[in-house]
Amino acid sequence: MVTEETKSIQRRILELQTEHRDLDEVVNTLSNRIDVDQLLLRRMKKRKLQLKDQIARLKSQLIPDLDA
Repeated sequence: MVTEETKSIQRRILELQTEHRDLDEVVNTLSNRIDVDQLLLRRMKKRKLQLKDQIARLKSQLIPDLDA
């Protein structure tokens, strides 16, 4: 049975994945430019990593605990 909390987590994962994908496209585009602000690029890459970590944490919440 899918609870409301599970649905909420799944929606949040989709939102974060979309943001990560969009950010990835921007980073790739900016990486090919010569006149890009390196600090901005580093911040975007850091944000991408944060999003990836958040997604992993949320996905782990969806895995049911096994009673030992």
